[in-house]
Amino acid sequence: MEKDIRICIIGGGPAGLSAGMYLEQKGYTNYTILERLDRVGGKCWSPTYNGRRYEMGAIMGVDSYYAVHDAEVFGHTDHDGPKLNRNYKNSKGDVIEPFEPKKNILKIPRLLKMKKQIKKLGEILETKYVGYDVNGHRGVAEGRYEGCSQRNAKREPVSGVNPNLKDLALPFNEFCKKNGVELTQDVWIGPFTSFGYGYFDEIPAAYVLKYLDFQTTMNFVKVNLWTWQEGTQSIWEGVQNHLKNPARLNCNISKVERKDGKVYVTVNGEVEEYDKIIVTAPLYIPNKRDDGQVGMVDYFDAREDEKELFSKIDYERYDVLACETKPEDHPEISYYVFENMTPQTLGHLMVYYRRWKDTKDQVITTYALRKHKNSKEIPYEECKKMVLDDLKTMHNPASNVVNEWSVYYFPHVFSEDYAAGWYDKVEAMQGKYDTYYAGEVMSFGDMDETAEYSRELIDRFF
Repeated sequence: MEKDIRICIIGGGPAGLSAGMYLEQKGYTNYTILERLDRVGGKCWSPTYNGRRYEMGAIMGVDSYYAVHDAEVFGHTDHDGPKLNRNYKNSKGDVIEPFEPKKNILKIPRLLKMKKQIKKLGEILETKYVGYDVNGHRGVAEGRYEGCSQRNAKREPVSGVNPNLKDLALPFNEFCKKNGVELTQDVWIGPFTSFGYGYFDEIPAAYVLKYLDFQTTMNFVKVNLWTWQEGTQSIWEGVQNHLKNPARLNCNISKVERKDGKVYVTVNGEVEEYDKIIVTAPLYIPNKRDDGQVGMVDYFDAREDEKELFSKIDYERYDVLACETKPEDHPEISYYVFENMTPQTLGHLMVYYRRWKDTKDQVITTYALRKHKNSKEIPYEECKKMVLDDLKTMHNPASNVVNEWSVYYFPHVFSEDYAAGWYDKVEAMQGKYDTYYAGEVMSFGDMDETAEYSRELIDRFF
C-alpha cells in the first residue's frame, strides 16, 4: 500500500494503540485513532487512590509478553511495579494451601497424579499439538496453523498442517478428558476463570491454551510476573504520548459508510474521509449495555456476511469492585477462592487483590463472573451484594466501595462455531470493504495477545 493512505483505527486500547505504533514503525504516518472514552488503555485502567494507582482491569504480565514489551520500549515505560504474591481460602474464609502435600495428606495421591498430568500436558502440547501456541486462530478448525510463533521475541511467521489442532475447538474440560489430563484444570483455572474468561465446560480449548500456553502458565505458577508502578494503563499512556498521531479521545462515532473505495466516518457530528479502516472495538454486543456501548454492526453499514458472522460472538459479564477496608480488616495478601470458580457458584467472589503491601490506606479489588452459557445471567446488583457478603465471610469486609466496573469482556465464540471455521471465514474477509478486523475477539482478551494480533495484521496487510 501507499504509505500516505488515510487509515482510521477505531479504539484506543492495546489493540488500537499497537496498530498505530506498528503502522508508524512501517512508515505509515497518515493514521487516526478514535477512542470513545476520555482515556486510553481500554481494559488496562489504573485509577488513582490516595496518591497511588490501582488496577480495575489488567493486572500483570509475564516475560513472554513480547508485544507488551514492544509497547514499553516505544513508550519508555518499564515493568517496575510491586511484586505479586497470593494465598488461598476456601468458601468459608479459611486459609488453605491446596498445592502443598504436607498440608493435604489425604490429597497426596491426587496432587502426585496432577503433577504427572501437568508434565504430560506439556509434552503433548509440544508434540501432538504442534502449532497450538501460534497467535490467532487461522486454520485451527481445518487442522493447520498459520501465524507468528510465540516461542521467542523474534515471533517468526510459521505455518504447517496438524489435524490434531481440531481438538482445540472442544471445550477445555473435554479436551483435557480426551488427553487424560483432567487434573491440570486445577492449575489452569486460577489465571483463567478467576481472571474472567469463563468456565472450562463452555470455552474452547484454543482460547485457554493460546493465552495460557505452557510457558505462560508456569510463569503464573512460579509467580514470575510483571507489574507496573503506575499500573498497566501507563504502558498505553506511554505509547499514546510517543505516537506522532495520538488517539483522539471522547469520539462519538455515529455512522460509518464504505462506498466507492472510501470510508466515511461520522465523528461527533462531522464526516471524515479515509481509505481504510481497522476496527479494534467490539464487533458485536448481543445485549443492550447500561454504558451505551454498542458493536460495530450497530453503527457501520454492516453487510450481511458481517452481521451473520459477528452475531455469533458472546462475551463475559465480569465485574470489578474497588473497596476500602478498615486497617484491621485489610487482607495481608491477595487471595484466590477456588471453590467459587464453578458454574454452580456463579456470581461469588473468585479472587481479591491487594496491590500495595507497604500500606493499608489503599483499596482492594474484587472479581466475579455472573454469566455462564447454560445459566441465567445474574443481575449486576445481586452479584455485587454477593461479593460484598463474601468479603465478610473472608474476614476482610469492605467499609466502602470507591469504584466499580462491569465491562464488555472477553468476546469469543463457542465450540460449535469455532469448529465450523468462524475464524477462517472472518480472516477471509480481511480487507474486504476496505475494512480490517482486530481487537480481542481475533486472538484473545488479554493485552499481549491483542497487541500481538495488531502487529501481525499490520505485517500481513500494510
